[in-house]
Amino acid sequence: MIDNHFRALLPQYTKSSVKLLAGLGVSPNQVTLLGLGIGLLAALAVASGLFVLAIALWWFSRLFDALDGIYARAYNKTSNFGAFLDIQLDMLAYSVMVIGLYWQFPEYSLQWLIMLLCYVLCISGALGLGSFEKTQGIDDTSGRGLRIATGLAEGGETGIAYTVFLFFPEAISVTSWIWISILVITILSRIALAKSELRESQ
Repeated sequence: MIDNHFRALLPQYTKSSVKLLAGLGVSPNQVTLLGLGIGLLAALAVASGLFVLAIALWWFSRLFDALDGIYARAYNKTSNFGAFLDIQLDMLAYSVMVIGLYWQFPEYSLQWLIMLLCYVLCISGALGLGSFEKTQGIDDTSGRGLRIATGLAEGGETGIAYTVFLFFPEAISVTSWIWISILVITILSRIALAKSELRESQ
């Protein structure tokens, strides 16, 4: 939900970073892979009990996740494969963080399992609905290379949830269910939106 707002704001604040990446000669896909690498380190830090480090690494990885698209658009390096790779590695990073949380807090294994299931339903719904929206000519203002239907829980909200889990681990028994509830609302709202938008199926 908050992703589109940050996606609109970030380009004006990352010009020097994008220029540096171009000067170093790295490709947008390499920036995507670097973001994943930092995200995997964040998950490892979670599993190791280094929560503050994990939070810092996670948000740093998300910065690179945003930079790859900004860089690609600024230097006309966008590609269908790059958009595909971006969403694949995003979901890998989100899921590995849950595995790190499970490793550190196995007593909440049910919540982590349900969370991963919700991620599957969230991304499949977002991609499926986004694809149908494109065929119906519904405007897309996200600026993404791959069309993804918006929802209550997206990347920014996921990062906030992880931050809350790690800053307040004593509250995970409650906050994990709150996050799962938000994911379920996202899934159901996309189903309702699909029912409304995809009129030929009614």
